Amino acid sequence: MIHQSAIVTADLLGKDPGWLIIVKTLLVFVFLVIMVLLSIWGERRVVARMQMRLGPNRVGPFGLLQGLADGIKLALKEDIVPKAADRIVFILAPIISATTCFMAFAVIPMTGQVSLLGRKTAFQLTDLSVGVLYILSIASVGVYGIVLAGWSSGSTYPLLGALRSSAQVISYEVAMGLSLVAVFLYAGSMSTSDIVASQDKWWYVVVLFPSFVIYTISMVGETNRAPFDLAEAEGELVGGFHTEYSSLKFALFFLAEYVNILTVSALATTLFLGGYRALPGLGFTERWLGGWFTFVWFLAKLLAFLFFFIWLRGTLPRLRYDQFMKFGWKVLIPISLVWTLIVSTLRALSLRGAPTAVIVGFTGGVVLILLVVGSLFEAAKRKEQEALSSVITKPSHFAVPQLPMSISTHRVPSAPSRSMEATDE
Repeated sequence: MIHQSAIVTADLLGKDPGWLIIVKTLLVFVFLVIMVLLSIWGERRVVARMQMRLGPNRVGPFGLLQGLADGIKLALKEDIVPKAADRIVFILAPIISATTCFMAFAVIPMTGQVSLLGRKTAFQLTDLSVGVLYILSIASVGVYGIVLAGWSSGSTYPLLGALRSSAQVISYEVAMGLSLVAVFLYAGSMSTSDIVASQDKWWYVVVLFPSFVIYTISMVGETNRAPFDLAEAEGELVGGFHTEYSSLKFALFFLAEYVNILTVSALATTLFLGGYRALPGLGFTERWLGGWFTFVWFLAKLLAFLFFFIWLRGTLPRLRYDQFMKFGWKVLIPISLVWTLIVSTLRALSLRGAPTAVIVGFTGGVVLILLVVGSLFEAAKRKEQEALSSVITKPSHFAVPQLPMSISTHRVPSAPSRSMEATDE
């Protein structure tokens, strides 16, 4: 079902002249670059506070220009291309990663109806009927930048890092895509503006909370961020797929990482937190500043997700790679499939006008089945642990040398005292 506000937004975007589209494109680009600089500064400051440090506080007021100084420093560094690298692909890889992450923001609605340079429009570049699928497809193309960067470096460690990164991104894209199916079923559309318009009464974070949890976990794995930054584990693969990169090429990968964080956060805001809509009870604020106050709500939700990313980095330790992949394939994807079946059934019952008692009964039955399955799983797991603990490890047939620092049980006899010597005499 397409809402009236979504139709109005589509009509406004369809009437945008070419010069206005160029202006909005430049505004989106500048907004993302500024947000990247502020995100780097905010991350370093917040993590420093968590670790009882100060963080950047020298360059500019409160250290706000530290990110800009780091970018200039990277640009002035020596640009090194390994001798064994495929030069063309080596240069092309960071360009692919940086370009695709900016393209994904084209369908994100950041405001409602506003006035820009005397024209009625919305702060959104375009509105596609399959906008969410467009974002997922662009993210899939961005994987090529990772793979090509590791392969073209002509080194073993970047290649291994690229394979691990691509496997990680592809694996968690599956769970992410499945978590969005429930949103499509309730919104009746894949257009981002339609999904925002369908949340005029209830945000989908309330209605579809399991989908929100699955998406939140998947978006952290998708962006290779801590605690899922497994391809950049210092003790294993040095710096991952961009180990051999320096100067502006490394800066492009650095930029792509943070823009991807902004993209998945903006998509989560759009799909689950009502997009640019105000908090419940504060809808009257959406008309302030000629409609531009809706951008303030969008930005506040975006910053909340950025703080969530920073919080995870400062608190959780890095997972082991096999545990991480097992969690994605054996936990997130099966749960997403089961949840999609439940949501589709509930949606079909509600659209056909089923009585409330039938819907409540179905929901209660599903919850009861899940509780029984969970208890059986825990019992089987407990029984397996008891069986493992009851097994007595047999002594090894190999000679086990004694540790050099082990405590000796040999007792050294003490020297006889003088009184005993006098008695003997």
